[in-house]
Amino acid sequence: MDIAKMIDHTLLKPDATEQAIKALCDEAKQYGFKSVCVNPSRVGFAAEQLEGSGVLPCCVIGFPLGATLPEVKAFEAAAAIEEGAKELDMVINIGAAKDGNWELVKNDIAAVVTAANGEALVKVIIETCLLTDEEKVRACQCALEAGADFVKTSTGFSTGGALEADVELMRRAVGERMGVKASGGVRTPEDAERLIRAGASRLGTSNGVKLLG
Repeated sequence: MDIAKMIDHTLLKPDATEQAIKALCDEAKQYGFKSVCVNPSRVGFAAEQLEGSGVLPCCVIGFPLGATLPEVKAFEAAAAIEEGAKELDMVINIGAAKDGNWELVKNDIAAVVTAANGEALVKVIIETCLLTDEEKVRACQCALEAGADFVKTSTGFSTGGALEADVELMRRAVGERMGVKASGGVRTPEDAERLIRAGASRLGTSNGVKLLG
C-alpha cells in the first residue's frame, strides 16, 4: 500500500506564510503525496508550485465553520477552481444538521458540487465531533445524494478529529460509492494504518512526512 498517495498534505493555519506554503508543496513533490490542501487565498500559489508534479492543488470551502450561505460556498468553489484547485474540501452547514434540516444540508453540498461542475473533486467535511451517530449517517447520505466524491471526518479546528469508529460508520454509510477521508489528529504511521483499516481512502494531515515512518 502506497500511503503517500493517500495523503493530503495540509496547512490551514491562518498565519501560514507563502514561504511555509512553498515548503509544504516542496515536501509533497518530494514524497509524492496526493494533494496539498491550503486556504483559498493560497491555492493559486500552491497550484503554481505544483504544476507538472502530479500533486493536486486542494483548498477548503466554507472553512472551518460551514456557516456561510450556499451561494457563498458556490462562489468560493468556482473562484478556487479558477485559481487552479483540483479538489475542494467543503464544510457542511453543521447548524442545519443539528436542526434536522437535511434538505438545507443536501442543497448546500449540491451548490458546491454544481459549481465544481466536474472540474474538481468535492470532499464533504461533516465535523463528526459535533454530530450524533445518526446525524453522521444522515450527513453522509446527503453528501452521496448531492453527488459529492468523498465524505471527510473533521476540519481539525473543532473539538475533536478522526476516530476509527467514525471512519467505520462513514464507510458503512457510503459503501464503496464514495471515498472516506480521515482528518484531524492523524500524526503517526500507526494512526494512518488504523484509520485505513477502518475504511479511510484518504488522510488529511499536517504530519504527512511522519506518516511514512
